[in-house]
Amino acid sequence: MNAMDLGALETGRLSLVPLAVEHADEMAEVLSDPALHVFIGGAPHSPQALRARYERLVAGSPDPSQRWWNWVIRLREEKCLTGTVQATITAAEHGYAAEVAWVVGTPWQKRGIATEAARGLVVWLQEQGVQAIRAHIHPDHRASAAVAAAVGLAPTGHWHEGEVRWELSCPRSPADAASTGRGPAR
Repeated sequence: MNAMDLGALETGRLSLVPLAVEHADEMAEVLSDPALHVFIGGAPHSPQALRARYERLVAGSPDPSQRWWNWVIRLREEKCLTGTVQATITAAEHGYAAEVAWVVGTPWQKRGIATEAARGLVVWLQEQGVQAIRAHIHPDHRASAAVAAAVGLAPTGHWHEGEVRWELSCPRSPADAASTGRGPAR
């Protein structure tokens, strides 16, 4: 897995476009509602602050054991950005694990965009051979929990910084098991 694998992902209504610094101005407006930050903390970024953040994200993780993959969500019919999806990829015991997150701007919520984008991301990660997909969700964030459930993640008993870990274990294919000599994951 390397950053060269990162490209645009297409779903029914959406294009998940690799994050670029040039997206900062439009995304600052998309993410400008303070209500978006109730469960994730912080406050809306100015275009300049978001540009600096995107420069760091595009540069990649300073930790060589991690990959940061970030996309903006483009609603093709409306020709506008509506949010982001992201995955932090790390080596795990039996392959790779991904920590995923999503956010959709307030004007585009309750239209299934977050679910469609997250589902596209999860399917793509599985195609890349990711063995475990996780998200951390505030226990009161019902909308995000609904997205996680819709894409196959389930809550676990693990907590991290006040959030519940949701997880989807991706079964290894028989070919993967044969190449490791360990048999199928159970």
